[in-house]
Amino acid sequence: MTELTLSPSSGGDRFPDFSVMAQAPHWDDATRDVIEARIDHPPEDRSFFTTHEALTATALFNQLLDQTGEPHIPVIEMVDSRLAAGETDGWRYAGMPEDRVSWRDSLRWLDEDAAALAQASFDRSSHAVQVLIIQKVQDLGPKPWHGVPAGHIWSLWTRYACTAFYSHPLAWQEIGFPGPAYPRGYKNIGIDRREPFEVRDEHPNIADGWPPES
Repeated sequence: MTELTLSPSSGGDRFPDFSVMAQAPHWDDATRDVIEARIDHPPEDRSFFTTHEALTATALFNQLLDQTGEPHIPVIEMVDSRLAAGETDGWRYAGMPEDRVSWRDSLRWLDEDAAALAQASFDRSSHAVQVLIIQKVQDLGPKPWHGVPAGHIWSLWTRYACTAFYSHPLAWQEIGFPGPAYPRGYKNIGIDRREPFEVRDEHPNIADGWPPES
C-alpha cells in the first residue's frame, strides 16, 4: 500500500493552510506513534475477509463514505484488522450473531441482491445498482432484510465504517480537527471560540457557497 502524505494543502478550500500533523510535537509519545502509524504504516495484509468479501466490503464502504478518489483512507484494511483481532464495540443487538458472523452474512446478502437485480456480484454491479441495494437496507429500518432487522445491519455497517474513517488523520484534515489535545488540553471553551492551533472553516454552510456546484 502506498504511504499517505498530509500537507497543509490537503485541508482544501474549507481549511486552507491547515495541517493536522503540525500538532504532532504537542502529543505524548504513545499518541503520536499511534497516529503516525495510521499514515505511514496502514494495515496491508487482510486476515479476516476473503478476497471476494474484501471486494464487496470495499464497494460498500466506498458508497457509504463517498470515497471515489485519492488520497484514499484504508477503511477496508482497518476494519479487517479490527475484525481479525475480535475488537468489537462490546455489545450487539439481541438475537443477532457476533459481528464477525453478521459481516460475512451481510456481504453475502449484498451479492445475492446484486445477482437478482443485475446478474453480477455487488462489487461488479453499477453504481446505480449498488445505491439501490444499500438504500433499500436503510429504508427498511426495523423490517427484515434476509431475515434480520435491516436497521441492525445498517448500524453494523455505519458503525465500523465511521469508526475507521474518522480515526484517520486524513479525515481530521478534511473537517479541521487538530487531533487529540493531550496533554496540552483546551482553554477557549465555547461556541465559535478557537484555539490558536485551530483554523476557521471558510465555508461553514451552504449559504456561504459550500459545497461548490458540480
